[in-house]
Amino acid sequence: MGGRTGVARDPNRERLEAALRKATDRLLAMRGGDGSWRGRLSSSALSTATAVSALSIAGLPEDDALVRGGVGWLVQTQNADGGWGDTTDSPSNLSTSLLVRAALALGRQGPLLGDEPSRRLDGYLCRVAGATEDERREAICAAYAPDRTFAVPILTNLALAGLTPWEGVPPLPFELAACPSAWFRFLRLHVVSYALPALIAVGLAIDRHNASRSLLRRWVRAAATGASLRKLENIQPSSGGFLEAVPLTSFVTMSLVSLFGPGQPVARKGLAFLRASAREDGSWPIDSDLSVWITTASTVALAEAGRAHEIGGTRDWILAAQHLRRHPYTDSPPGGWAWTDLPGGVPDADDTAGAILALARASERHAAVDSGVRWLLDLQNSDGGWPTFCRGWGHLPFDRSAPDLTAHVLRALDAADPESSRPDCQRAKERGLRYLQRELRADGSWHPLWFGNQGSHDQTNPVIGTARVLRALALFEPGRDHTRRGQRFLLESQNRDGGWGSAAGLSSTIEETALAVSALAEAPHSEAGEALDRGASYLVDRVEADTWLAAAPIGLYFARLWYSEAAYPAIWTVEALGRVLTRRGAPQSLSGREMANLRVPSGG
Repeated sequence: MGGRTGVARDPNRERLEAALRKATDRLLAMRGGDGSWRGRLSSSALSTATAVSALSIAGLPEDDALVRGGVGWLVQTQNADGGWGDTTDSPSNLSTSLLVRAALALGRQGPLLGDEPSRRLDGYLCRVAGATEDERREAICAAYAPDRTFAVPILTNLALAGLTPWEGVPPLPFELAACPSAWFRFLRLHVVSYALPALIAVGLAIDRHNASRSLLRRWVRAAATGASLRKLENIQPSSGGFLEAVPLTSFVTMSLVSLFGPGQPVARKGLAFLRASAREDGSWPIDSDLSVWITTASTVALAEAGRAHEIGGTRDWILAAQHLRRHPYTDSPPGGWAWTDLPGGVPDADDTAGAILALARASERHAAVDSGVRWLLDLQNSDGGWPTFCRGWGHLPFDRSAPDLTAHVLRALDAADPESSRPDCQRAKERGLRYLQRELRADGSWHPLWFGNQGSHDQTNPVIGTARVLRALALFEPGRDHTRRGQRFLLESQNRDGGWGSAAGLSSTIEETALAVSALAEAPHSEAGEALDRGASYLVDRVEADTWLAAAPIGLYFARLWYSEAAYPAIWTVEALGRVLTRRGAPQSLSGREMANLRVPSGG
């Protein structure tokens, strides 16, 4: 044992290599037979509550067992303070707790007055929002102002449960959904683009239960009802789940059932989706899966670990997941990828970038990459950054530019055009880099859109945001001042245990540590070498102790709902350890771009 005689052993490197093999084997074992990774999203109290409400309002005997299971799961997962959070590892919050209150009332065929879960819940709500329904309604509206995307459906759910008067639920202009989608950016709707189904269904329910006093508005809405419902039918996917999202589908379904009964076409498909999405323990996840996001990230991580030759059928799976038709939901042109290959997915910038990066790492020069690049170029906003779904739709979350999305797209454009031979790509990259420079914060960080940290005072995650941006800057501007400021921020954010949370002093997680390590692998050795070694040791220690797979709720879903994903620790640990070993095996004189090129396999 120990290699050839006379060759000095590096025990630290041997530990790194052993940990990487173990982590890579685990990641490969998580892959399905079709070449994809499905992952597993955390169970969600909010999703479970909305699903229970929708099924209860429908009142079909076939759903009784699902309702009982959902109520039982909710009661078992109540937090010590009497409330509920988005995941079982989340602190209580007002939105989820109010939705659980509605679910318990509907799921038990009447208000739960006098039992222990309800008493504890009411105590929590009194402490955080007040004792009266008016106070709680105002608190919910204030929490999401000016965006009504989530506040109004919550209040609608409460009204359907008889827990708040319809008069206090703000209206939604569902009639505007009958307008061409190209008009939405000019209408300045107080809902974001992904919530169009809720705008229609919830808006209709509010109007029917609390009709406008204006004769003209009543006439306009009556005339628009048919067209709005047809629009809703046209954008509903074959799975029945809007965006594959349980809460959104539940809000739409309960609203339509309250008006037309469970046989209404959209409601019937929504109920079928909810039944199919239920888990054996009685809970529901926030979404069906993140299969494209997980699969492309896994592919890139395996390439970093030198295991790209084991990707196999994954390339074909990624190619098959590309959207080849204009999407009815956002009017998105062909060429993009969604977060999932399931029918409810909608093409977005982050997942299209991830697919291009994965195909490039797999040495796949396919026409799909070119069409994906064109899709991204058409999506770029006037400020130089990239939004999630639609260029210039609005100024609300998920419809405006974000640093993490922009950095991911820049990496994808570089992978697709490494020689900078395309003038359109070059112009887009220059504009994107200027956007990132402007978004740099005073402390040297960037904040992401899709990730946060429940323990930080503002629930942001500058460590993840900065790490994602630095991955792009290392390719284009490795020695610039803003790049070094970002690297210093990460160095100063490292905890004493060698890991990272979202900021210095917050508990370290595998996910945040792995992403920080991956980013610092490109930093100058003289500045980051010690911190990188400590971060790698943090990961190695936990892989060796088998404590590295506990996922933390650092993901942010639509409407800032928290989730954890079981695949994240494995994916990002493989990527981080692979990058550390590549750095140690490559001459230190190589630039960030040259080191990145070493990791791209030359053959299929």
